[in-house]
Amino acid sequence: MNSKILGIDAINIRLGGGITHLKEIIAHFPEDHCLEVEKIVIWASKNTLHQIPNKSYVVKIHHPFFEKSLIYRVYYQIFKLSKSIRYHNCNLLFVPGGTFWGSFSPIVSMSQNLLPFEFNELKRYNFLQALKLLILRFTQSITFRKSKAVIFLTDYASKTVLSGLKNLQADTTIIPHGISKRFYAEPRIQRGVGEISEINPFRVLYVSIIDMYKHQWNVVEAISILRKKGYHIVLNLAGPLYPLAFKKLNKSIEQFDPEKKFVNYFGSVDYNVINKLYLESDIGIFASTCENMPIILMEKMASGLPIACSNKGPMPEILLGGGVYFDPEEPMTIATAVEKLYLSNNLRQTLSMKSFEISKQFSWEKTSLDTFQFLSRYS
Repeated sequence: MNSKILGIDAINIRLGGGITHLKEIIAHFPEDHCLEVEKIVIWASKNTLHQIPNKSYVVKIHHPFFEKSLIYRVYYQIFKLSKSIRYHNCNLLFVPGGTFWGSFSPIVSMSQNLLPFEFNELKRYNFLQALKLLILRFTQSITFRKSKAVIFLTDYASKTVLSGLKNLQADTTIIPHGISKRFYAEPRIQRGVGEISEINPFRVLYVSIIDMYKHQWNVVEAISILRKKGYHIVLNLAGPLYPLAFKKLNKSIEQFDPEKKFVNYFGSVDYNVINKLYLESDIGIFASTCENMPIILMEKMASGLPIACSNKGPMPEILLGGGVYFDPEEPMTIATAVEKLYLSNNLRQTLSMKSFEISKQFSWEKTSLDTFQFLSRYS
Protein backbone atom coordinates (compact mmCIF):
# COMPACT_ATOMS: atom_id res chain seq x y z
CA MET A 1 0.00 0.00 0.00
CA ASN A 2 1.55 3.29 -1.13
CA SER A 3 1.27 6.17 1.29
CA LYS A 4 0.08 9.45 -0.20
CA ILE A 5 0.77 13.06 0.71
CA LEU A 6 -2.04 15.48 -0.05
CA GLY A 7 -1.38 19.19 -0.48
CA ILE A 8 -4.09 21.82 0.05
CA ASP A 9 -3.74 25.33 -1.38
CA ALA A 10 -5.79 27.39 1.09
CA ILE A 11 -3.84 30.63 0.61
CA ASN A 12 -6.97 32.45 -0.53
CA ILE A 13 -9.34 30.69 1.91
CA ARG A 14 -9.74 33.53 4.38
CA LEU A 15 -13.39 33.97 5.39
CA GLY A 16 -16.72 32.32 6.08
CA GLY A 17 -17.81 29.09 4.52
CA GLY A 18 -14.42 28.33 2.96
CA ILE A 19 -12.74 28.18 6.37
CA THR A 20 -15.66 26.27 7.88
CA HIS A 21 -15.44 23.65 5.11
CA LEU A 22 -11.67 23.24 5.44
CA LYS A 23 -11.57 22.95 9.22
CA GLU A 24 -14.52 20.53 9.31
CA ILE A 25 -13.20 18.09 6.70
CA ILE A 26 -9.84 18.04 8.53
CA ALA A 27 -11.52 17.65 11.92
CA HIS A 28 -13.57 14.72 10.60
CA PHE A 29 -10.80 13.13 8.53
CA PRO A 30 -11.80 9.44 8.14
CA GLU A 31 -8.74 7.82 9.68
CA ASP A 32 -10.47 4.43 9.89
CA HIS A 33 -11.12 4.11 6.16
CA CYS A 34 -7.59 3.28 4.97
CA LEU A 35 -7.39 6.06 2.41
CA GLU A 36 -3.59 5.69 2.24
CA VAL A 37 -3.17 9.39 3.11
CA GLU A 38 -0.12 9.64 5.32
CA LYS A 39 0.10 13.40 5.51
CA ILE A 40 -1.88 16.55 4.65
CA VAL A 41 0.15 19.70 3.92
CA ILE A 42 -1.80 22.97 4.05
CA TRP A 43 -0.62 26.38 2.79
CA ALA A 44 -2.67 29.19 4.37
CA SER A 45 -2.70 32.45 6.33
CA LYS A 46 -2.14 32.52 10.09
CA ASN A 47 -5.83 33.05 10.81
CA THR A 48 -6.88 30.12 8.63
CA LEU A 49 -4.18 27.81 10.00
CA HIS A 50 -5.19 28.75 13.55
CA GLN A 51 -8.67 27.38 12.89
CA ILE A 52 -7.43 24.11 11.37
CA PRO A 53 -7.30 21.33 13.98
CA ASN A 54 -3.84 20.24 15.06
CA LYS A 55 -3.42 16.64 13.95
CA SER A 56 -0.31 14.46 13.81
CA TYR A 57 -0.73 14.04 10.05
CA VAL A 58 -1.35 17.75 9.31
CA VAL A 59 1.56 20.00 8.34
CA LYS A 60 0.81 23.74 8.31
CA ILE A 61 2.82 25.98 5.99
CA HIS A 62 2.83 29.77 6.32
CA HIS A 63 4.65 32.54 4.44
CA PRO A 64 4.60 36.31 5.18
CA PHE A 65 3.17 36.94 1.71
CA PHE A 66 -0.05 35.17 2.80
CA GLU A 67 -0.81 38.10 5.10
CA LYS A 68 -0.38 40.71 2.37
CA SER A 69 -2.47 41.87 -0.57
CA LEU A 70 -3.70 39.65 -3.38
CA ILE A 71 -0.78 40.57 -5.64
CA TYR A 72 1.70 39.12 -3.12
CA ARG A 73 -0.35 35.95 -2.75
CA VAL A 74 -0.61 35.52 -6.52
CA TYR A 75 3.16 36.04 -6.83
CA TYR A 76 3.76 33.27 -4.28
CA GLN A 77 1.33 30.93 -6.03
CA ILE A 78 2.97 31.50 -9.43
CA PHE A 79 6.65 31.41 -8.45
CA LYS A 80 6.93 29.65 -5.08
CA LEU A 81 4.02 27.34 -4.35
CA SER A 82 4.68 24.58 -6.89
CA LYS A 83 8.30 24.28 -5.70
CA SER A 84 7.09 23.99 -2.11
CA ILE A 85 4.50 21.36 -3.08
CA ARG A 86 7.20 19.26 -4.75
CA TYR A 87 9.58 19.78 -1.81
CA HIS A 88 6.95 18.24 0.48
CA ASN A 89 6.52 15.30 -1.96
CA CYS A 90 2.80 15.84 -2.45
CA ASN A 91 1.08 13.40 -4.80
CA LEU A 92 -1.93 15.67 -5.38
CA LEU A 93 -2.94 19.28 -4.73
CA PHE A 94 -6.49 20.08 -3.62
CA VAL A 95 -7.61 23.64 -4.47
CA PRO A 96 -10.79 24.41 -2.45
CA GLY A 97 -10.55 28.12 -3.37
CA GLY A 98 -11.05 27.34 -7.05
CA THR A 99 -8.03 29.28 -8.41
CA PHE A 100 -4.51 27.88 -8.82
CA TRP A 101 -1.73 29.82 -10.56
CA GLY A 102 1.09 27.31 -10.30
CA SER A 103 2.53 24.60 -12.54
CA PHE A 104 2.09 21.59 -10.25
CA SER A 105 -0.01 18.67 -11.43
CA PRO A 106 -2.23 16.80 -10.70
CA ILE A 107 -4.77 19.06 -9.03
CA VAL A 108 -8.40 18.67 -7.98
CA SER A 109 -10.30 21.94 -7.61
CA MET A 110 -13.55 22.95 -5.99
CA SER A 111 -16.26 25.47 -6.87
CA GLN A 112 -17.48 27.37 -3.81
CA ASN A 113 -18.34 30.77 -5.30
CA LEU A 114 -21.15 30.86 -7.85
CA LEU A 115 -21.40 34.65 -8.08
CA PRO A 116 -18.84 35.01 -10.92
CA PHE A 117 -20.81 32.55 -13.04
CA GLU A 118 -24.23 34.22 -12.81
CA PHE A 119 -24.30 37.28 -15.08
CA ASN A 120 -27.66 38.50 -13.77
CA GLU A 121 -26.08 38.88 -10.34
CA LEU A 122 -23.05 40.76 -11.68
CA LYS A 123 -25.38 43.51 -12.89
CA ARG A 124 -26.18 44.40 -9.29
CA TYR A 125 -22.62 45.66 -8.69
CA ASN A 126 -20.65 48.70 -9.73
CA PHE A 127 -18.19 48.37 -12.60
CA LEU A 128 -15.11 47.69 -10.47
CA GLN A 129 -16.71 44.98 -8.36
CA ALA A 130 -18.28 43.35 -11.43
CA LEU A 131 -14.87 43.39 -13.14
CA LYS A 132 -13.29 41.66 -10.13
CA LEU A 133 -15.93 38.94 -10.31
CA LEU A 134 -15.41 38.51 -14.05
CA ILE A 135 -11.66 38.13 -13.47
CA LEU A 136 -12.42 35.52 -10.82
CA ARG A 137 -14.64 33.70 -13.34
CA PHE A 138 -11.73 33.73 -15.80
CA THR A 139 -9.14 32.43 -13.31
CA GLN A 140 -11.43 29.74 -11.93
CA SER A 141 -12.37 28.60 -15.42
CA ILE A 142 -8.68 28.15 -16.25
CA THR A 143 -8.15 26.20 -13.02
CA PHE A 144 -11.14 23.95 -13.65
CA ARG A 145 -9.87 23.19 -17.16
CA LYS A 146 -6.44 22.08 -15.94
CA SER A 147 -7.87 20.06 -13.05
CA LYS A 148 -8.15 16.29 -13.07
CA ALA A 149 -11.50 16.72 -11.33
CA VAL A 150 -13.80 19.42 -9.96
CA ILE A 151 -15.98 19.17 -6.86
CA PHE A 152 -19.34 20.99 -6.84
CA LEU A 153 -21.61 21.50 -3.84
CA THR A 154 -25.03 21.21 -5.49
CA ASP A 155 -26.53 20.01 -8.74
CA TYR A 156 -27.65 23.57 -9.46
CA ALA A 157 -24.11 24.91 -9.06
CA SER A 158 -22.69 22.16 -11.26
CA LYS A 159 -25.12 22.89 -14.09
CA THR A 160 -24.61 26.66 -13.82
CA VAL A 161 -20.81 26.52 -13.99
CA LEU A 162 -20.63 23.75 -16.59
CA SER A 163 -23.04 25.59 -18.88
CA GLY A 164 -20.33 28.23 -19.27
CA LEU A 165 -17.44 25.75 -19.56
CA LYS A 166 -18.05 23.86 -22.76
CA ASN A 167 -16.20 20.58 -23.26
CA LEU A 168 -14.68 20.49 -19.77
CA GLN A 169 -12.45 17.40 -19.68
CA ALA A 170 -12.21 17.12 -15.89
CA ASP A 171 -14.22 14.58 -13.94
CA THR A 172 -16.92 16.14 -11.76
CA THR A 173 -18.78 15.15 -8.63
CA ILE A 174 -21.21 16.71 -6.15
CA ILE A 175 -20.23 16.70 -2.46
CA PRO A 176 -22.41 18.99 -0.31
CA HIS A 177 -21.23 20.70 2.83
CA GLY A 178 -22.22 19.32 6.21
CA ILE A 179 -23.87 20.91 9.24
CA SER A 180 -22.14 21.29 12.60
CA LYS A 181 -23.76 19.18 15.32
CA ARG A 182 -24.08 22.16 17.64
CA PHE A 183 -26.80 23.62 15.40
CA TYR A 184 -29.13 20.66 15.85
CA ALA A 185 -32.11 21.37 18.07
CA GLU A 186 -35.43 19.53 18.02
CA PRO A 187 -38.21 21.76 16.65
CA ARG A 188 -39.96 23.62 19.46
CA ILE A 189 -43.68 23.74 20.12
CA GLN A 190 -44.88 26.70 18.07
CA ARG A 191 -46.70 29.65 19.59
CA GLY A 192 -50.27 30.30 18.55
CA VAL A 193 -51.24 33.72 17.17
CA GLY A 194 -52.90 34.57 20.48
CA GLU A 195 -49.54 34.23 22.26
CA ILE A 196 -47.90 36.84 20.04
CA SER A 197 -47.98 40.44 21.27
CA GLU A 198 -46.20 43.78 20.97
CA ILE A 199 -44.30 42.91 24.14
CA ASN A 200 -43.50 39.39 22.92
CA PRO A 201 -43.44 39.80 19.12
CA PHE A 202 -42.98 37.29 16.32
CA ARG A 203 -39.22 37.24 15.70
CA VAL A 204 -38.01 36.82 12.12
CA LEU A 205 -34.28 36.13 11.75
CA TYR A 206 -32.15 36.67 8.65
CA VAL A 207 -28.50 35.72 9.11
CA SER A 208 -26.30 36.51 6.12
CA ILE A 209 -23.84 39.04 4.78
CA ILE A 210 -25.50 42.30 3.74
CA ASP A 211 -24.83 42.05 0.01
CA MET A 212 -26.44 42.91 -3.29
CA TYR A 213 -27.83 39.43 -3.91
CA LYS A 214 -29.18 38.93 -0.39
CA HIS A 215 -32.05 41.46 -0.66
CA GLN A 216 -32.37 42.42 3.01
CA TRP A 217 -34.05 45.70 1.95
CA ASN A 218 -36.89 43.75 0.34
CA VAL A 219 -37.34 41.79 3.55
CA VAL A 220 -37.55 45.07 5.50
CA GLU A 221 -40.30 46.27 3.17
CA ALA A 222 -42.13 42.94 3.49
CA ILE A 223 -42.13 43.10 7.29
CA SER A 224 -43.36 46.70 7.03
CA ILE A 225 -46.32 45.47 4.99
CA LEU A 226 -47.22 43.00 7.75
CA ARG A 227 -46.77 45.61 10.49
CA LYS A 228 -49.28 47.81 8.69
CA LYS A 229 -51.73 44.91 8.87
CA GLY A 230 -51.40 45.01 12.64
CA TYR A 231 -49.12 42.01 13.08
CA HIS A 232 -46.72 42.07 16.04
CA ILE A 233 -43.56 41.21 14.17
CA VAL A 234 -39.89 42.25 14.21
CA LEU A 235 -36.96 41.57 11.91
CA ASN A 236 -33.51 40.72 13.25
CA LEU A 237 -30.59 40.92 10.82
CA ALA A 238 -27.10 39.58 11.48
CA GLY A 239 -24.00 39.36 9.34
CA PRO A 240 -21.04 41.34 7.99
CA LEU A 241 -21.64 43.97 5.32
CA TYR A 242 -20.69 45.03 1.81
CA PRO A 243 -20.80 48.87 1.93
CA LEU A 244 -22.89 49.46 -1.20
CA ALA A 245 -25.52 46.96 -0.04
CA PHE A 246 -25.49 48.31 3.51
CA LYS A 247 -26.23 51.77 2.13
CA LYS A 248 -29.22 50.32 0.30
CA LEU A 249 -30.40 48.56 3.46
CA ASN A 250 -30.16 51.73 5.54
CA LYS A 251 -32.16 53.62 2.92
CA SER A 252 -34.88 50.97 3.19
CA ILE A 253 -34.89 51.14 7.00
CA GLU A 254 -35.19 54.94 6.89
CA GLN A 255 -38.15 54.62 4.55
CA PHE A 256 -40.06 51.81 6.24
CA ASP A 257 -38.90 51.94 9.86
CA PRO A 258 -37.72 55.52 10.52
CA GLU A 259 -38.47 55.22 14.25
CA LYS A 260 -36.46 51.96 14.51
CA LYS A 261 -39.38 50.00 15.93
CA PHE A 262 -39.05 46.65 14.20
CA VAL A 263 -35.69 46.29 12.39
CA ASN A 264 -32.63 45.33 14.42
CA TYR A 265 -29.18 44.90 12.84
CA PHE A 266 -26.72 43.05 15.08
CA GLY A 267 -23.71 43.37 12.78
CA SER A 268 -21.30 40.50 12.28
CA VAL A 269 -22.00 37.79 14.84
CA ASP A 270 -19.35 35.30 15.92
CA TYR A 271 -19.93 31.94 14.26
CA ASN A 272 -19.73 30.21 17.63
CA VAL A 273 -22.82 31.99 18.97
CA ILE A 274 -25.04 32.12 15.86
CA ASN A 275 -26.92 29.01 17.01
CA LYS A 276 -28.18 31.02 20.02
CA LEU A 277 -29.84 33.50 17.65
CA TYR A 278 -31.64 30.64 15.94
CA LEU A 279 -32.96 29.35 19.25
CA GLU A 280 -34.32 32.80 20.17
CA SER A 281 -36.28 33.23 16.90
CA ASP A 282 -39.72 32.17 15.71
CA ILE A 283 -38.86 31.70 12.04
CA GLY A 284 -35.85 31.96 9.79
CA ILE A 285 -35.85 33.76 6.46
CA PHE A 286 -33.44 33.42 3.55
CA ALA A 287 -33.83 35.81 0.62
CA SER A 288 -30.75 35.20 -1.52
CA THR A 289 -30.81 34.92 -5.31
CA CYS A 290 -27.32 33.42 -5.71
CA GLU A 291 -25.82 30.58 -3.70
CA ASN A 292 -23.48 27.71 -4.37
CA MET A 293 -24.69 25.90 -1.29
CA PRO A 294 -26.66 27.89 1.33
CA ILE A 295 -25.04 26.63 4.52
CA ILE A 296 -26.87 29.25 6.62
CA LEU A 297 -30.16 27.89 5.32
CA MET A 298 -29.02 24.39 6.30
CA GLU A 299 -28.15 25.59 9.80
CA LYS A 300 -31.62 27.06 10.20
CA MET A 301 -33.13 23.76 9.11
CA ALA A 302 -31.06 21.89 11.70
CA SER A 303 -32.00 24.45 14.37
CA GLY A 304 -35.67 23.50 14.13
CA LEU A 305 -36.80 26.84 12.71
CA PRO A 306 -39.79 27.15 10.37
CA ILE A 307 -38.39 28.76 7.22
CA ALA A 308 -39.55 31.27 4.60
CA CYS A 309 -37.17 30.87 1.70
CA SER A 310 -36.11 32.21 -1.69
CA ASN A 311 -37.29 30.16 -4.64
CA LYS A 312 -34.08 30.95 -6.58
CA GLY A 313 -30.86 29.01 -7.13
CA PRO A 314 -30.24 25.77 -5.22
CA MET A 315 -32.53 26.68 -2.31
CA PRO A 316 -35.42 24.39 -3.37
CA GLU A 317 -32.87 21.62 -3.98
CA ILE A 318 -31.77 21.84 -0.34
CA LEU A 319 -34.97 22.73 1.52
CA LEU A 320 -37.29 20.65 -0.70
CA GLY A 321 -40.80 20.68 0.81
CA GLY A 322 -39.61 21.97 4.18
CA GLY A 323 -40.46 25.65 3.79
CA VAL A 324 -42.66 28.37 2.33
CA TYR A 325 -41.14 29.89 -0.81
CA PHE A 326 -41.15 33.43 -2.21
CA ASP A 327 -39.56 35.58 -4.92
CA PRO A 328 -36.82 37.53 -3.08
CA GLU A 329 -37.09 40.43 -5.50
CA GLU A 330 -40.81 40.92 -4.79
CA PRO A 331 -41.51 42.21 -1.24
CA MET A 332 -45.21 41.33 -1.46
CA THR A 333 -44.42 37.64 -2.05
CA ILE A 334 -42.02 37.72 0.91
CA ALA A 335 -44.77 39.23 3.06
CA THR A 336 -47.25 36.58 1.92
CA ALA A 337 -44.86 33.73 2.80
CA VAL A 338 -44.09 35.17 6.25
CA GLU A 339 -47.79 35.84 6.86
CA LYS A 340 -48.64 32.18 6.23
CA LEU A 341 -46.17 31.15 8.90
CA TYR A 342 -47.29 33.88 11.31
CA LEU A 343 -50.95 32.86 11.14
CA SER A 344 -50.53 29.08 11.41
CA ASN A 345 -48.62 27.48 14.25
CA ASN A 346 -49.62 24.10 12.77
CA LEU A 347 -47.90 24.96 9.47
CA ARG A 348 -44.83 26.14 11.36
CA GLN A 349 -44.74 22.92 13.35
CA THR A 350 -45.12 20.73 10.27
CA LEU A 351 -42.50 22.52 8.21
CA SER A 352 -39.96 22.75 11.02
CA MET A 353 -40.21 18.99 11.58
CA LYS A 354 -39.90 18.33 7.86
CA SER A 355 -36.86 20.57 7.30
CA PHE A 356 -35.23 19.23 10.48
CA GLU A 357 -35.46 15.69 9.11
CA ILE A 358 -34.12 16.79 5.72
CA SER A 359 -31.13 18.44 7.41
CA LYS A 360 -29.99 15.11 8.85
CA GLN A 361 -28.68 13.99 5.45
CA PHE A 362 -25.94 16.64 5.68
CA SER A 363 -23.04 15.82 7.99
CA TRP A 364 -19.39 16.81 8.05
CA GLU A 365 -18.45 13.17 8.64
CA LYS A 366 -20.01 12.24 5.29
CA THR A 367 -18.61 15.32 3.55
CA SER A 368 -15.10 14.54 4.80
CA LEU A 369 -15.29 10.86 3.87
CA ASP A 370 -16.69 11.56 0.41
CA THR A 371 -14.11 14.30 -0.22
CA PHE A 372 -11.04 12.30 0.75
CA GLN A 373 -12.27 9.17 -1.00
CA PHE A 374 -12.74 11.21 -4.17
CA LEU A 375 -9.33 12.89 -3.84
CA SER A 376 -7.65 9.51 -3.31
CA ARG A 377 -8.62 8.50 -6.86
CA TYR A 378 -6.35 11.13 -8.37
CA SER A 379 -3.19 10.91 -6.27
